[in-house]
Amino acid sequence: MSLSNLKSSSISDTVTTELREAILAGDFEPGARLVERHLAEQLGVSHIPVREALARLTEEGLVEREPRRGARVAELGETELEEVSSLRSVLERFVVERVQARWQPEHEAELRAIVDRMGEAAAAGDVDLLFTQDRRFHEALWTLAEHSVLADIASQLRGRINSFLKAANAALARDELERHVQAHADLITAIASGDLARAQESMTQHIEDAVTRVSATGRDDAS
Repeated sequence: MSLSNLKSSSISDTVTTELREAILAGDFEPGARLVERHLAEQLGVSHIPVREALARLTEEGLVEREPRRGARVAELGETELEEVSSLRSVLERFVVERVQARWQPEHEAELRAIVDRMGEAAAAGDVDLLFTQDRRFHEALWTLAEHSVLADIASQLRGRINSFLKAANAALARDELERHVQAHADLITAIASGDLARAQESMTQHIEDAVTRVSATGRDDAS
């Protein structure tokens, strides 16, 4: 993965955005060292905006900084996984409620188009593309919910486990990838049904399945 050279009047903000997106996309492995000098060279900036960006990402929980060890991509323990996932469940159920209240036929078409691309990626065994479309699916739901604060918080929470979700998806067999795609299609059907309890239960199950996949990948279990 190579980061693009940056030239911007708001270097610190741009560096923060670039690094955040790389972490959320799973381009950096959990626990990977984030060396200021190397990042500055890749981004074509001084070390100061990189240091500022890492401090901001530490506040967001995406980066961990320890004395004499420097900065690393945050790892995930059993307790944090449970806390993040349980809060995600609450927020995503609210997302579903708002999306369902605003539901239009074109929304279903938009979401199913994303799921179709997920299906194509699964059929080709392209886990990276599948993961990208998975992110797009949830981002589309957050947009349809029409609640900017909710979208920001939901995005940050999912970002805390994105790297682990990507690793978990990579470990799935072809038929499991297809079932993963079908789960998204089923979620759309539940939302479109107009039955709020059904839609929220479908979302809860979706998140619980993700927790199961992450727990099965042999991540660091230190709490």
